[in-house]
Amino acid sequence: MIDPTRAVRSAVLAAGVTGAACGFLRRTKPGGAGLWDRKNYAGRTVDLSPGPAATLGAAAGALTAGPGTRGPALIATLAAGACGAYDDVAGKGDPRRGFRAHLGALRDGELTSGAVKLFGISAAGLAASALLKKRPVDKLLGGVVVAGTAHFLNLVDVRPGRAAQVALALGAPGLLRGALAAAPMGAAAAVLPDDLGEHGMLGDSGAHALGAAIGVAIVAGNGRAGLVAHAAGLVAAAAYGDRVSALAAATRTPVTSPV
Repeated sequence: MIDPTRAVRSAVLAAGVTGAACGFLRRTKPGGAGLWDRKNYAGRTVDLSPGPAATLGAAAGALTAGPGTRGPALIATLAAGACGAYDDVAGKGDPRRGFRAHLGALRDGELTSGAVKLFGISAAGLAASALLKKRPVDKLLGGVVVAGTAHFLNLVDVRPGRAAQVALALGAPGLLRGALAAAPMGAAAAVLPDDLGEHGMLGDSGAHALGAAIGVAIVAGNGRAGLVAHAAGLVAAAAYGDRVSALAAATRTPVTSPV
């Protein structure tokens, strides 16, 4: 049963840390503006400060979770955020999109930043799920849900505020089963005005971190039937997104979706 006090505390802590971290990163831009500034879909210059900030905020909010869920939430959130941040930096300018493109490069002997992100987040999802579930099948399904939700948030992050809004929508039902979703929701709410105003963007770091954190909440709050339903939906979404990316690449149409 949900503990309203814990949920509020988690959301407020996550939002506060996210806001403070975003302000600090925007003022200082460690490594120089070239590392942080990007052009969005409309050609406007935005920065990536909200991404790492949301990662830190969601992780901070997870510290208020119970002992059985705190570790999985931290593992998934921080690993997804770190892998996404690596892709934000190392993958800058790489036109390849979609699982097939990155796995194809791997077959040719090239380890792309997208492949690092794919394997890293998948491993973190399995590790988090292994701590939450007892049966091997449930551990595997949970891993798919955590990694799949992380990928899904990145998949929809194609317009200002889209990923944060989807994070809030996906996390809300989870509040009926526990407070774990409150942390990523608090972080998403904190970055939403900045994202909608086109001052900053979540990037791979923020989208994947929020998605992974919500994925952990889904795994923690569902039995096998729920895990199967969520996993099936996420796999279908990933397959569709990969197909869209492949078609866009074939027609030389710019795309900002999956991986």
